[in-house]
Amino acid sequence: MLEQISRISPTVDPFIVAESAQQVRIYVINLERSRERWERLCGQAMEYDLNITRIPAIDGRTVAERDRADFHPKSFIYHNGRKLLPGEYGCYRSHLLALQQFVASGDKMAIIMEDDVELNERLIPRAIAAMECVNGARLVKLVNHRLVGFKPISETAENDVVGRCMHGPQGSAACYIVNRKAAKKLLIALKPMLLPYDVALERGWSTGVETFATLENIADFSPYRSDTTIGKRVHYRAVKRHFLLRATAHWFRTCDQLQRWRYAIKVKRETGVSTIEH
Repeated sequence: MLEQISRISPTVDPFIVAESAQQVRIYVINLERSRERWERLCGQAMEYDLNITRIPAIDGRTVAERDRADFHPKSFIYHNGRKLLPGEYGCYRSHLLALQQFVASGDKMAIIMEDDVELNERLIPRAIAAMECVNGARLVKLVNHRLVGFKPISETAENDVVGRCMHGPQGSAACYIVNRKAAKKLLIALKPMLLPYDVALERGWSTGVETFATLENIADFSPYRSDTTIGKRVHYRAVKRHFLLRATAHWFRTCDQLQRWRYAIKVKRETGVSTIEH
């Protein structure tokens, strides 16, 4: 069952609130065992008069390897140089579920976020402004762990800078806004699972979705960030292959980096953005 919480603030212009609500809904991915995270977000939603919908996350630990849909172990090892963590598979399936729910809703745009991100009263206006400064099938990452070689492209009506990174991965699929056309493309392009979801999501040159990021995080991480449900460094090291056996992964990343550079430097005409002049 999807859980929803909806409030309308009497102190905010009703027209603006209604217009935002029609354009975007917030989907929160939350594991059943992480109820305290959901309750915290419900409290924030009430405080900031936001509408949020719970997406019951898939616990990758409960899915047997033979039952993993849209996943080929050898292909994953080829691209990553290591085995898949159960939590990564759960993350992948949970985000696809959120995209599916969004597409089924008929809404124009959606913010998809994980439950270790905090809500704030300016999240929706800033996210919508980021989408409106570019055109086409698009996605804007609102939270990133790192931005190396960030190339600014456009400034939003909310004074946020939107652009692309020349180096990656940027890390995190914790919070992003996506439109309907882009979500439909992602549901096709991200199958089968070849990379961790956060890495695959930002590869616009591969998915066919015009993908951007904001220079500053539009939302903050909650105290739950350190208590990851996917895996810690020790878990990643345990499934990593010997350096020499990771040659295919090194080659893939080198080629991917070259494509990332090209993607960041050359903004396609169909994005319709105006590059910031320095």
